[in-house]
Amino acid sequence: MRRQTTISATTSRRLVLLGALAASTVFGLPQVATAQDKVVNLYSSRHYDTDEALYETFTKKTGIKINRIEAGEDQLLQRMRAEGDKSPADVLITVDAGRLWRAQQNGLLQPTKSAVLEKAIPAHLREAEGYWFGFSKRARVFVVNKDKVKSGELTRYEDLADPKWKGRLLIRSSTNVYNQSIVGSMIATLGAPATEVWARHVVENFARAPKGGDTDQIKAVAAGEGDVALSNTYYFARLLNSAKPEDKAVVAKLAVIFPNQGDRGTHVNVSGAGVAKYAPNKANAIKFLEYLASAEAQNYFAKGNYEFPVIANVPLHPVIASWAEFKEDQINAAVFGRNNEDALKLMDRAGWK
Repeated sequence: MRRQTTISATTSRRLVLLGALAASTVFGLPQVATAQDKVVNLYSSRHYDTDEALYETFTKKTGIKINRIEAGEDQLLQRMRAEGDKSPADVLITVDAGRLWRAQQNGLLQPTKSAVLEKAIPAHLREAEGYWFGFSKRARVFVVNKDKVKSGELTRYEDLADPKWKGRLLIRSSTNVYNQSIVGSMIATLGAPATEVWARHVVENFARAPKGGDTDQIKAVAAGEGDVALSNTYYFARLLNSAKPEDKAVVAKLAVIFPNQGDRGTHVNVSGAGVAKYAPNKANAIKFLEYLASAEAQNYFAKGNYEFPVIANVPLHPVIASWAEFKEDQINAAVFGRNNEDALKLMDRAGWK
């Protein structure tokens, strides 16, 4: 659940504001302090309740305070570009490899060498030169109407192009970075020409014009607007664990399918972070990233937002632990990040609005 921003003692710990700069803003965001001995300036687009506990635990263990700026991904990247070499940012944390790649390409991150991170995080979940690292995983799965989709009838992403699904698919807009990333991974796997043919057939199978987020697609399947939705796992898990009767009624009609288990595996994306290009507290920033790869921090990711940890032997949230283990695609997340621009152009040509 996304957290409401409130002014409180907890909030005051997020940002150490310089008195002379307190009234000054960049793109409507407050300023943070520059280099200090025991601080990390974190620019974050994650807004989850349990992240608060994660940051507080890091401070208790290390004595390093976290000054946090929270905003949307594009706003944070714009701010860092505007700040240039005067930026106080030490760490950027955001969701999806496409956005991390964008930050890297804009010269906003620097490569980090860390034996701790390289040992803990699988190679396909981090950028090869250390510009960014994935700290939690999100699988992109099919959510289907149990009464309309038979077992074994839909097993691969490629199947979405089959004419049998005409008027039955519910997928959000091409402007959504999750969809851009999965198309980017398809380009790497199938090649651009075959992926474009696939995308055109997928568009032909839409039940309606794309609108809303992943949760909206799931609820639309339950409401009978279509039979198949494409969604990140944690959106379904939230509904599954909800105490609301209306959410229970939704999930009772649905099932989750992990695609491509017979070949390359299910597409997996990351929530990740990297050290900012001009980090004034680089050593502390690296300590923070290494902490995110610890079993303690990974437990927060797994239990707080129904995400999959990136390191082994971390218990899953009981809601997603009830699903069988799945085979994940081993393609490096940087590949579909790099393919992001080509994916968006391809989707546009295919009529995927």
